[in-house]
Amino acid sequence: MASENTRKWAIIPEPNSMTVGEGTVLLPYAGRVNESIAIGDGDFLLAHQLVADIRSATGTDWDIATGDMWSGFIRLRIADSWDFDSQDGGTAGAYTLTINTDGITITGCDFEGVRNGVQTLRQLIRQNGAVLPVLQIEDAPAYRIRGYYLDATRGRVPTLAWLKQWADKLCLYKYNQLQLYIEHTFAFDGMSETWRGSSPLTPADTLEFDQYCANLGIELVPSVSTFGHQYVAMRTQELRELGEFPEDADRPFSFIERMRHHTLNVADDRAFAFSTQLVDSYLQLFRSKRFNICADETFDLGKGKSKQEAQRVGVATLYATYVGKLCEHLSKQGREPMFWGDIAIEMPEILETLPNNVTLLNWQYEPEATDEKIQLVAQAGAKQIVCPAVWGWNALLPRIDDAWNNIARIARYGLDCGAEGMLVTDWGDFGHVNDPRMAVPGMIFGAQYAWNPAGDTAENDLLERISRVEYGDCSARFVALLRNASAQAVFTWRELVEYLELDDGTGNCNTDVAQTIPCLADRLVDHLSDCGNAMTVREARNRMMCNMATTIERIPQANRALQQCMVDIAPIAAHMGNPGITAAVRIAMEGQLLLNRVGFALAEAHDVRDAHDAGDWRPSDYRALARELECWCEAYAKEWNATSQPSELHRIQETVWKAADELRRISK
Repeated sequence: MASENTRKWAIIPEPNSMTVGEGTVLLPYAGRVNESIAIGDGDFLLAHQLVADIRSATGTDWDIATGDMWSGFIRLRIADSWDFDSQDGGTAGAYTLTINTDGITITGCDFEGVRNGVQTLRQLIRQNGAVLPVLQIEDAPAYRIRGYYLDATRGRVPTLAWLKQWADKLCLYKYNQLQLYIEHTFAFDGMSETWRGSSPLTPADTLEFDQYCANLGIELVPSVSTFGHQYVAMRTQELRELGEFPEDADRPFSFIERMRHHTLNVADDRAFAFSTQLVDSYLQLFRSKRFNICADETFDLGKGKSKQEAQRVGVATLYATYVGKLCEHLSKQGREPMFWGDIAIEMPEILETLPNNVTLLNWQYEPEATDEKIQLVAQAGAKQIVCPAVWGWNALLPRIDDAWNNIARIARYGLDCGAEGMLVTDWGDFGHVNDPRMAVPGMIFGAQYAWNPAGDTAENDLLERISRVEYGDCSARFVALLRNASAQAVFTWRELVEYLELDDGTGNCNTDVAQTIPCLADRLVDHLSDCGNAMTVREARNRMMCNMATTIERIPQANRALQQCMVDIAPIAAHMGNPGITAAVRIAMEGQLLLNRVGFALAEAHDVRDAHDAGDWRPSDYRALARELECWCEAYAKEWNATSQPSELHRIQETVWKAADELRRISK
């Protein structure tokens, strides 16, 4: 294989076997794609994808035909027999691609194989135009299931147009499954109190998107919360009695509490009727036989209304019984249940009770994750799909190093333990402030490692290849600069939300929020015993900022580095011809500069910094900083609309405005 250092093009995922020959092949100015009818591509979508890319890269128009009476410089075929095996011993998705002076031939063992070969050729055409390298590729995926999991519920509801663009991109990088995470943002009949004001997806949206994905060779799998993560539903007038703590339903909204307090009281028979109503109505809109019931992070289980039942049978039994009933309900309808594995792994006795047709979604997001949990599930004989993350949540800039470390590790562990697939997750905690376009590098990491986990792919090499293939960056520096910018995030969206939400809305310290902040959780009980009263908001915030003192010291240096990243990336972005990503990156970087400055100002207000060390951010400048935040928020809102429905944009804006008001308050 030719070295990446000697050629200016790349393929992602990198093929398992590729021989690059001497010379090049010039595409005809008036060519044809001949796609065999045996492929099963009813609308000849694959041929149309190639014709569209040829037109975009060369300006020429090609023809499309089928049948052996029509010649084609590009030929798409199904193999009569197949000898080339993928790494897991199967052939699904395997293909060969030959480019020589006689033309271009893609042969797949099935529709997915031809589709995968077409995506490889599309990447080559996009980078090389009409002059392609002579080469021979034999390629196949390691994982049969290569999925992406997109949060569409905790702040952002994507527009249907953007979802289609995202599906197109997943197809280009050879993903074959997509799930959308839904809590309350679907327009279920009879549940308008739950989804009102959230810009919910509709049955019509789902039917159209399901068809769109199917045409691309992507399985759209229904996924809806049926146990935990019912925060919005459990705060409604009609459904609050089904929650573990209905008495808390009228507390002020909190991003942090939404992540923790949301569990159904499954000791109440009405809970199962509620869950099956969601399942039964949702599954009818999808062609997939799989269904993800989620069932993760049931933090309140056995602590509220179900406490007596949990004491009688045990929390593990209470959980396993309910999930088992939901899985059985799905199985009777010919569906294959999936659910998140965190609770079952915490209580391994649950693993022994899983039916054979249930798949455990084994999520681990630590950059330095071990294989312990994946081995545990494998040893129990349960089917599993391993689930790393793109590491975009709670931040304006993606944590690219963390994503690479996490995804590369989990992919290898899963392959070693016989996992059936990999599902790369993209979450939107704390209002989904992260622009979904920022997840592209992490998504492509997932594409590479789901295809070839055992490959020796260095992070910097992959960043360069992503810059070339995805962004058309001839310098191959764009993603590395984005990675460097994210390393300058000192005071992040997460810290801002934590700081603000320590006030419970009445001026008292929100102990539920404080318990999620390590430096406060350890002090809450001690403070009460020492002082005889609860910690105040001022005391909690002061302790939080003091704990960040060493980190805060980095802010002036970090902002200088971040500004340099902006200077370096601007000319590269100008030549990429992608104004959407250019604007998204600029807004994210500007926002992080401001967040760092806000953190510096708050530290000074809590006497973590001396006034004479404040540099450009003296108290007299806090009002100016507040105004800059508000102006930035308007620009951010415009970029939000490029991918998303209004949904919960207002919550992001309200958080920014609270921060601005706090800056004005401390300036007095």
